[in-house]
Amino acid sequence: MRILIVRTGAMGDIIHGMHAVAGLRACMPKAELGWVIEPHWGPLLRSSDGDMPLVHRIHRAETKAWNRAPFSLSTLRSVLSLRDQLKAGSYDLCIDLQGSVRSAVIGRMAGAKQFAGSASPAENIARLLYKTRVHVRQPHVIAQAAEILSGACATNISPYERVPFPYDQRDETWCDDLLGNDTRPVAMIAPRAGWGAKQWPAERYGAVSLQLAEMGFRILVNALPGGDMTAAEVVTASEDTAQAMECTLPQLIALTRRLKLFIGGDTGPMHLASAMGVPCVALFGPTDPKRTGPWGTNARVLRNAKSVTDHRRYKNPEPGLMRISTEDVMRAARELTEGSGRS
Repeated sequence: MRILIVRTGAMGDIIHGMHAVAGLRACMPKAELGWVIEPHWGPLLRSSDGDMPLVHRIHRAETKAWNRAPFSLSTLRSVLSLRDQLKAGSYDLCIDLQGSVRSAVIGRMAGAKQFAGSASPAENIARLLYKTRVHVRQPHVIAQAAEILSGACATNISPYERVPFPYDQRDETWCDDLLGNDTRPVAMIAPRAGWGAKQWPAERYGAVSLQLAEMGFRILVNALPGGDMTAAEVVTASEDTAQAMECTLPQLIALTRRLKLFIGGDTGPMHLASAMGVPCVALFGPTDPKRTGPWGTNARVLRNAKSVTDHRRYKNPEPGLMRISTEDVMRAARELTEGSGRS
């Protein structure tokens, strides 16, 4: 049986789907799996040297380029090329884990005999394009993805806590060279978030970094390429005990494998670390951890009781998030790392 997954982005959302698809692959080991994904996120599924531990093939949907020039000839050619690739895959079943009109249209382009998605998708009109509509009842998006897969495949699928990610030898070597002979355990701070309301202050991350350094950690701060003011503020507040680290997505995957601790908000890097089993301190404000929190038990989720779920993209940190103190974060970090001999 050939099954196509549609989930083009973003990073955290793709990883959420990967938890469920790992369960699908275990439950149906003979199925051939394909995945439609935005090229930027492709390294989550396939390394540059072809390692694909979760799926058998990927199809690149140039959705960002389509947005920039929706009526251009190049966009038309790109869409038609994707359609031809999907049809050539001869998929028996397509499953939309994104729930947008665009993802539903992409799924229909595959021409699969069966096409399934949520009965209550993110964009309601998308449900009109599905042949099978699956009702989801679980609060967490990973469990919801597993429910959709289960309904589409008529079998009980449980999401995996750990997700297999590709190995890229070039990036593994880069990571080994970066860390060198330093034997200190590595902690990563990810201070940025998708919007301001989810972003804990950089100076507090710096204060946490300083205390982690006193515990014996080497601290890396995840930074955007080309200069990242937020990461720089963390480094300054840490009294230069932390190091800003610009890296590609494949390099981030390799580096995350070596982490002993991750601290950050509701972001893609946090979901990557959680999916790899890295101990995580996850800071939540306007988004609900019952829906998008780290999956598994190797995490401490911090959310103040006064936080209110609100997905409006406000610039300033949500008031409840601001009530989380550096002491709260350090207490959670110590709880997670006390078994490693650090105190």
